[in-house]
Amino acid sequence: MRGGMLLLWLMIGYVIVTWIGVGHTIFNVKVLHMQSMKESEGLGEAYERTKPWHVLYNLIIFPIFGWLYMSGLDERTLSAAIIAGAIWAFVSIIVDLVGWVLIPHPLQLSFKQFYIEYQPWITLVYVAIFLGPVIGYFLVFM
Repeated sequence: MRGGMLLLWLMIGYVIVTWIGVGHTIFNVKVLHMQSMKESEGLGEAYERTKPWHVLYNLIIFPIFGWLYMSGLDERTLSAAIIAGAIWAFVSIIVDLVGWVLIPHPLQLSFKQFYIEYQPWITLVYVAIFLGPVIGYFLVFM
């Protein structure tokens, strides 16, 4: 059951963060009239301008779900939070590789775009995802 909840909270957080990022990009195109991927070379100004914010979305959303996960455990330990964070980061890296790089779709990115051009943001996003359960652990005891 613990593993199921671990992945459920990760999945919900991941979907929420993804939709916030997509919504932010759409806002930049529709409201701020920035160039989209279709209108420019590369990822487009609208998406590029959201990159620094991705870390913030993750730092807000994942600790909430980390707290929910840690609150549901019978035995709440820092080591359990660290293990959960490592699993979340690993699963997110795999899901990102498959979902954003390997599977063809209109928003697909190349390996270079996702892992090189998205630096330092993508690394900081994975650190934020890892920290979600750890921060959640500390929130449980507040």
